[in-house]
Amino acid sequence: MRALLIANSVDADPGFVGERFRHHGFSFTECFREQPSDWPSLGGVDLVLLLGSEWSVYWDEVQSSVNAECALVKTAHEQGIPVFGICFGSQIVAHALGGSVARATRPEVGWCSVQTDVPEAIAPGPWMQWHFDAFATPPGFRELARSESGPQAVVGSRTFATQFHPEATETIVARWSAGDPADLNRLGLSAARLMDDTRAHVGRSRPAAGRIVDWYLDEVVGRSKR
Repeated sequence: MRALLIANSVDADPGFVGERFRHHGFSFTECFREQPSDWPSLGGVDLVLLLGSEWSVYWDEVQSSVNAECALVKTAHEQGIPVFGICFGSQIVAHALGGSVARATRPEVGWCSVQTDVPEAIAPGPWMQWHFDAFATPPGFRELARSESGPQAVVGSRTFATQFHPEATETIVARWSAGDPADLNRLGLSAARLMDDTRAHVGRSRPAAGRIVDWYLDEVVGRSKR
């Protein structure tokens, strides 16, 4: 089965989520946000996976790329092609489908718990979070999980999105933590602490991420429809 992976060129690792989709037979074609003109069409595509980003959907300097991604998401959603968005990907889903995105009043970075309505599918965590924006649930979508910062998981038709990062592996968090420490310092965090917490939590988050993917394919997409 063919899947499009939409990501920035320097951060295109789908981690535990990609691992589980591959287990179910999906093969990914990488589509970099910086080069939307190079993306293939949606013909024959069985899944669109949207990863996180350092961008914000409202930045003027990335509007052409954001618009292209929103157009792809809207078309996929309307055609019933499964869409799975993570962090910035969830904000793209909201932005494309009638929700909104704004600077979060309470940013979340680190391993945080969520309140979940479906704990058998979306565990309460803790999950890796790394976001300074938040989204409002699009019309027609159902909120499945939340935190004090806003929605954490939403679903509408065959489109699903999480604000948290179920894909996060130790390697991914190490890469994110290697950048400018200013944002972490402002939140009273450090790269060393994040890595210690990550090593403590990934043993649990890996199977929990797999359960989200399994539930998504079974209950949201419907295996008989694939």
